[in-house]
Amino acid sequence: MLYSRRRREMDAAMLHKVRFVAEQHADGFVAFPLGVSGAVVGQGESADAALADARSALRFHVDTFGAQVLEEPEPLDAFMVEDTVTTP
Repeated sequence: MLYSRRRREMDAAMLHKVRFVAEQHADGFVAFPLGVSGAVVGQGESADAALADARSALRFHVDTFGAQVLEEPEPLDAFMVEDTVTTP
């Protein structure tokens, strides 16, 4: 009975395409998904490790808050912009 319920849940699951950003820092890598409602981040000693950690964190985030955190009303695209910041 448990197997068939889990199977139905898996069959009902939807695939969502998610874009991740990976940044290299002096002490390792950080990765995060774009267009997700809420804060999700992963870290690791390599870009692959940070992405794996971010994917795991995203699965936990979806399990906790539901698949609606992945739903964007329009396709999301990202770009980089360089700017300046004034500090005191």
